[in-house]
Amino acid sequence: MTVSRTAIELRNVRRDYGKGDSAVSALDGVDLVIPSGEYLAVVGPSGAGKSSLLNILGCLDQPSSGTLEIAGQTVSNLSERRVASIRNSDIGFVFQSFNLIPSLTALGNVELPMVYAKVGHAERQERALAALKQVGLHGREKHRPNQLSGGQQQRVAVARAIVNRPTFILADEPTGNLDSRATEDVLRIFEDLHGDGATVIVITHEEEVAARAQRVVVMRDGRVERSYRNGAALP
Repeated sequence: MTVSRTAIELRNVRRDYGKGDSAVSALDGVDLVIPSGEYLAVVGPSGAGKSSLLNILGCLDQPSSGTLEIAGQTVSNLSERRVASIRNSDIGFVFQSFNLIPSLTALGNVELPMVYAKVGHAERQERALAALKQVGLHGREKHRPNQLSGGQQQRVAVARAIVNRPTFILADEPTGNLDSRATEDVLRIFEDLHGDGATVIVITHEEEVAARAQRVVVMRDGRVERSYRNGAALP
């Protein structure tokens, strides 16, 4: 597929925790451009800054300094309401721990983002059913999380992430709790979403997961150490 305009850009982004001598820099001057429609993996050792980067990209946290732009909008210039709208409508989150609500069915969990977006009941149900079918869970709509395997729970989480038709998918160690078969199922879904035009960003420590992306960004000590595409180092 064709990768075109910029979806996200970080310029000299820092994220510091604490003050004075006890301050810790989780991100130390990160510059990163993510084109629209790219499938990107972010890798690095524990403490490299991957989770902090994810929180910034997902508008779950604000940079201590530097600039985050999403689709040409500087996030720090937006109201809290607009940022919340971006999180709910433009970003689809997938987490390692699934984050499903145990008391809700698969259908109910997938409907949640649309409840926050004030989508009507009939449309919510129609779109949630379509999303569950898209991830291969037709017939499991009424099952609760404890009635589903880990791989099925993650597919429910993916369906929930895509039901608002987000601009990009942000996945944090999405296969960390899955066996090899379930991992393959989830990665194929990401590839299908990417093929349909979504920007997919996966935070991972698994080489085989990173190998499925178009581009890999390697982080170390809060910085982007290098990036590469198809095994070739980029300048």
